[in-house]
Parts: sequence; structure tokens; C-alpha cells
Amino acid sequence: MRTIKFFTLGCKVNQYETQVIREQFIQAGFKELEDSCPANIYVINTCTVTHRADSDSLNIIRRAKRENPKAKIVVTGCLTELDSDRIKEIKGVDLIVKNSDKDKLINFFNGQTGKWFDKLTIPRTIPSEVEGRANGITNFKDHTRVFLKIQDGCNNFCSYCKVPLVRGRSRSRPLDEIIQEANRLVKNGFKEIVLCGICLGSYGKDFESKIGLLDVIKALERIEGLLRIRLSSIEAGDVTDELIDRMAQAQKLCRHLHIPIQSGDDEILRKMNRNYRRADYLNLIKRIRKRIPEIAITTDILVGFPGENEINFKNTVDLIKDVMPLKVHIFPYSERQGTPAAGNSRYGENQAIIKERILRLKGIAEACAQKYKKQFLNKSMEVLIEGCSKDRKGFWEGYTHNYIRVLVKASRDLKNQVLAVKINRVNRDKVISKVGVDRGLFL
Repeated sequence: MRTIKFFTLGCKVNQYETQVIREQFIQAGFKELEDSCPANIYVINTCTVTHRADSDSLNIIRRAKRENPKAKIVVTGCLTELDSDRIKEIKGVDLIVKNSDKDKLINFFNGQTGKWFDKLTIPRTIPSEVEGRANGITNFKDHTRVFLKIQDGCNNFCSYCKVPLVRGRSRSRPLDEIIQEANRLVKNGFKEIVLCGICLGSYGKDFESKIGLLDVIKALERIEGLLRIRLSSIEAGDVTDELIDRMAQAQKLCRHLHIPIQSGDDEILRKMNRNYRRADYLNLIKRIRKRIPEIAITTDILVGFPGENEINFKNTVDLIKDVMPLKVHIFPYSERQGTPAAGNSRYGENQAIIKERILRLKGIAEACAQKYKKQFLNKSMEVLIEGCSKDRKGFWEGYTHNYIRVLVKASRDLKNQVLAVKINRVNRDKVISKVGVDRGLFL
């Protein structure tokens, strides 16, 4: 039997795109293998957002070749766009597929002969059932919440970010295609859809018709059986009053927004080419919380941008304290070749300072998260159970609509159920509830 393994690095969009490839190969008769079992083909879907992502991607390519020296190694994803020469240096890579051809990867393989086509040749004809899958997915491996890509590319060109260089300008998927895919996923048992894109809030701006993210949300809300719609990362400038009002009123739209900050200092925000300032962000959060008091805000912070001093960093810390986010993703600045900020940092000299600032910010972020979650002690909330807890035996875990991770003790299978729970304890990174086994009620 022909076998295949997938490795995915990076964002939700990359994870979605791997699922597209996975379904094509499985339909073509391949069996996906897990763990350390050697496969005939390895597909590595790379990321290049940071130096660490580059390194991890290259290491996984080498690891795949060590696992099976005779296997075919296929590399795709963002690292292939500008760094294909680095990939070619790794002995044993058979095929490099750019992002634009990622969803056609199956075309490079001749299922009848079992051989790869020439690297520069894409077959013009493929089975119609495989071709139809190129525009969507029907499942999402190992997930209860399914990611649904509705947009690709970015027009913002932040001075530190390589993504527009490797993903291109913003492009939106047709609304009818999105809804058809969502209907398939709901019919296959998914109760929560996470809308994702490289710049989600740009959806529809490349269309001639006046259609946008709200139209996608409203159309999804009409799907019977879909219980939750969640938004992935969205830029501050794309969070409109109309979106806030919809989130306050809609039953299915999760009250959770991931809005990147990156810095709380106006000087650094200007150098980053971010299209808002500190006061803009704070005013946005105030407007959101006025309409939706229980909403969870999660965010990203970039530490160590060229020129960041202690005063600049303190402004970021103070902003985090004001916002009180549920979660903060903290990243050290990573110089990316081809971006305006590249060459402006004393990268090696600043590492000790950056590490110390990250540790400080993590402590403050954890305190904010605890304060936010304690608001919900002794309150009833609905949780979508995703599976068994990896941390605690006998517990199941899932997320509330506002993205609080909850552990529930129960002896029966709760996966993919949406259940009402009462929060009775808050730990460092989760809250605890328990189920009354006899009555089947959450206490």
C-alpha cells in the first residue's frame, strides 16, 4: 500500500491547506501513517514567519529523510517562496511546490504508474472527484473545531513581516464556495467553525461587489446544526462597529476576538508601519467591552523590535494591564530578509534584554488572564468538549464561547458535545468543573 505522512508548521491557514492535500491523497488511495512509522511520501508544509520557523521547517525535512532514506520528500508552504535554494541544499528533497500550486500537489503524482511527474510539468487532466476537492475540505484531522479558510494574502506590509512577500496580496474566496464547504463540514459532525485567513478582516475588499466578513458570518448563521462561529486573528482596523454589534446580538458568533497589538508604544507602532496608535487600540477595546462585557480579548506582542527601549516596552506593559487579555502570544523580534526593518537591529547584542522583557511580560499576561477568568467563577457556561485531557487522567477538556479552557471530570465519552458547566475553580491556565455522573448534569 502507498503510504504518506504530513508535517505542518505555522498558522491556521497552513493547517487548513494541509487538510486539503491530505484529502486529495487519501482519495487517491494513500494511507496516512502516524508516529515513527516510515512512509513512502512525506509532505512538509513549511512556515517562514520567524527564524525559528525556518529552522524547524528545515529540521523536519532532514528528520523525514532520516526516517526513510528511500522516501519521496515533498516540501511546500511559505519557506519555498523565497528560500527554495536553502531547501535544495538538503540532500534527498524530491519536489518543491510553491504556495500557488499547493492545492494541486496531487497533480504531480501519476497514480497509475506510481511515479512523480517531472518537477516542471503539471498534468493538465486529473480525476474530476480529486479536482473538486481542491477548493475545500470535508473533514479536519484530530480537530473538533474546524478551520475554514476564506481569505489569503495581506496588503498591510508591516515593516517586520515577511508574510506579504510569500503569500501575496489579499484574495478572497467566493461566498457560495465557503457556504458549500461549511455545509459539508456541519453534515460531517462539526459544531464549531473557525474562520481563518492571512488577513481575515480584508475579506471581500478585492471584490467589486460590496461583500465582506459580516456577510460570511450572516450566511453561516443560517446553517442548521452549526452551533458556533469563531473568528481567528483580525486587525484592529477591521473590527467595525457593525461587527461588534453583530457579536453582541448573535447567538452563534463566539464572543472572542484575537486582535494583535504588537506594541503599546506609538513610536514603535509607527516604525512597524502599523495602521493604529495606542489610543486607537484602547478606545477600540473600550467600545467592544461596553457592548460585550464578557468578551475575551487575546493578542500578539512582538518584543525587541529595532529601537525598542525600556520606555517603549513599559508602554506595552501598561497597555496589556489596561486591556486585561485572556491570552498573550509573545514573540521575540526576528529579522526577516526583504522587510524594511531588516538590518536595523543589533540582534545578537539585544538577546539578553529581549529574554528578560519576555519573562516580565509573561508574568503580567498570566496575572491578567487569571483576573479575567475569575470573573466567571460559580457561573454557568457552555463548553464544546474537544477530547480527553493530556494533563489529567479522567478529565475532558474544551473551550467556552469566550475561549476559556475548561477541564471536566467524567467517566463517559463527552467528545464533541456542547454542555453547560458551572465553573468552580481557576488554575493557572484552565478552569475546573465536574460532572455529576448519576444525573448527567454539570454542577
